[in-house]
Amino acid sequence: MNPPPPAFRFGIDLGGTKTEAIALGRDGRELARRRVATERGSYDGTIRTIKALVEGLDAELGGTGSVGIGIPGTISPKTGLVKNANSTWLIGKPFDRDLEAALGRPVRLANDADCFTLSEASDGAGAGFATVFGVILGTGVGGGIVVHGRLVAGPNAIAGEWGHNPLPWPTDAERPGPACYCGRRGCIETFLSGPGLARDHGGGLTAEAIAAASDPTEQATLERYYQRLARALASVINIIDPHVIVLGGGLSKMEPLYRTIPHLWGNWVFSDHVDTMLRPPAHGDSSGVRGAAWLW
Repeated sequence: MNPPPPAFRFGIDLGGTKTEAIALGRDGRELARRRVATERGSYDGTIRTIKALVEGLDAELGGTGSVGIGIPGTISPKTGLVKNANSTWLIGKPFDRDLEAALGRPVRLANDADCFTLSEASDGAGAGFATVFGVILGTGVGGGIVVHGRLVAGPNAIAGEWGHNPLPWPTDAERPGPACYCGRRGCIETFLSGPGLARDHGGGLTAEAIAAASDPTEQATLERYYQRLARALASVINIIDPHVIVLGGGLSKMEPLYRTIPHLWGNWVFSDHVDTMLRPPAHGDSSGVRGAAWLW
């Protein structure tokens, strides 16, 4: 006889600066939520953090939950180890197996941008659209693709990883571009992530502070950011022609993006008119963690 399904679905969003956990009932209702700082640089610390979050939810709800985790990388189909993670201490580790051993239950892992996109395509800003491209603009830059309600994975488990393409149509001042942890230079992530925005401004201010400022120096930095994001998304539109692009991550909260980028990206899209929509996430910061819970 098969065991009964877990009473709850737990989702974990492992971010570069924070780790969030959510518990959903079988009907999808949110029952509990916790958020803690990510223990950067420590693989064992990451395992401990997730274990504490899951066991805390178990205790709070009086039952066990299935565990889905969104990570800033993916599991290599070839080796079974983490690859492409900007949380570099995860790279080369059997993260899913170590988590299962620590938690004493099965675990499902997916790329955090895939979790975000699946959530928004299911019942968020991308609901009802045939092709959805989801974007993470945060500590790193990631992407996911959902077509007719199904997540596109691909044989290399990298579908949507636009952040490690070179910034398209670069100016002379943008060449060769900042060094990236992936070993190359000029990746989209090095320009459009939160740390990339702060670095472009010359340091001293966080991306959030730059976005909130109104003096000419900060505005010039933001104008460069808008133009780069428009070029980068235009290259996505030229390849997969999505019906809607949904932005997530901390930088997605910059309201001018949704007015400015569609006004700019037509300069690089190979079409006489651009009908692609650009939307903020319906579920805000919760989208990635909700998508992780729905991996089960």
